Amino acid sequence: MSEPTAPGAAASGATIELENLTKRYPGSPEPAVDSVSMEIKAGETVIFVGPSGCGKSTTLKMINRLIEPTGGRIRINGEDVTDIDPVKLRRKVGYAIQSSGLFPHMTVAQNIALVPKMIGWGKARIRSRVEEMLDLVGLDPGEFHDRYPRQLSGGQQQRVGVARALAADPPVLLMDEPFGAVDPITRDHLQDELIRLQSELHKTIVFVTHDFDEAIKLGDRIAVLRERSHIAQFDTPEAILTNPADDFVSGFVGAGAALKRLNLTRVRDVEIADVPTVTVDDPLQDIFDKLRGGTTNELLLLDKRGRPYKWLRRGDLMRARGSLARAGTLVHDTVTRDATLRDALEAVLTDNAGRVAVTGRRGEYTGVVDMETLLNSVHEMLEADRLDAIEHQHDLEEQRAQLTHQEQEGAGPGPGGPGGAARA
Repeated sequence: MSEPTAPGAAASGATIELENLTKRYPGSPEPAVDSVSMEIKAGETVIFVGPSGCGKSTTLKMINRLIEPTGGRIRINGEDVTDIDPVKLRRKVGYAIQSSGLFPHMTVAQNIALVPKMIGWGKARIRSRVEEMLDLVGLDPGEFHDRYPRQLSGGQQQRVGVARALAADPPVLLMDEPFGAVDPITRDHLQDELIRLQSELHKTIVFVTHDFDEAIKLGDRIAVLRERSHIAQFDTPEAILTNPADDFVSGFVGAGAALKRLNLTRVRDVEIADVPTVTVDDPLQDIFDKLRGGTTNELLLLDKRGRPYKWLRRGDLMRARGSLARAGTLVHDTVTRDATLRDALEAVLTDNAGRVAVTGRRGEYTGVVDMETLLNSVHEMLEADRLDAIEHQHDLEEQRAQLTHQEQEGAGPGPGGPGGAARA
């Protein structure tokens, strides 16, 4: 593996090759992981998904040798890392786990600086990198630099955990159910954040989850694992949804495969509309005038940081009485451009308002997606699925016709059949 990159240069992903990777524990008749072989491309996000106890986390931890393999080989960028110093290896491979794993006695900055400090970076470079990492994961360096983990929400802790894993700019990032301990809304936003980060950084990410919907949303490819990490199918989310290899994989896909495909399309891929906005600092009379004079009977009220705060309608202003405190409907949920259409649809249905606000990396308003746009996308996907099914059926009928034709030709008169002797 290469050494840490110089300041200003970013390390892209590295290939990972697992060759007959095996783990046996003393006293156990069967291996926990049995001869797993796969190749992961540089810059790819690969998801390990499978039932509890199938060995997916064990396989992940053998890549950075938190668990030592019993047999087989691990190659990162072509270099066999099976026999090198495991401590040095782990300093070059980012690792993020459930509940962040932050050291409670260290500040946010000290947690993020941990690996860069271990590998000998200078103080100025570390200080700059900490600020860069906080900004990268959407946390204000001035606000969070000196906080302790206990002063953070669960989602903020996970962001710091990801920042720490990326601080030394490793080409490989291993993630073991990192978002499993947070609430569903925070989980969706953390997934969106990871998608955004990966679009900027192009690391090689290996991610363990038991949630197939999460696998579809995040993965370039998904490895569906059976017991002992035997690979049932290793393919793109689209291929697994439309062509599961067997009943075991179908069980993971579950019902509603067409709707699950909403996890494959991002908000940025559909039309993002705009709505009139006002801010809490605007004079109340200006807000009245904008509502009265506009073509819409609704405004989006933004807070002092430009984040969606309330939806205001003309009728709400009659109750304002010189203040916006009791007027309007609070914005309960938003989505980012990296959110999936499924996230957007759930947010629209939760808010029961027919649209959802789209925000940037710091929560600032950037537009809206409405129910009509989402339904049109669903109809397009269902129509595409219908056409694919027709084409697939047509191909099967052609294959059957060819087989029938070949069988009929093969059943014609041979040397022993009628007239065979004369031809001979």
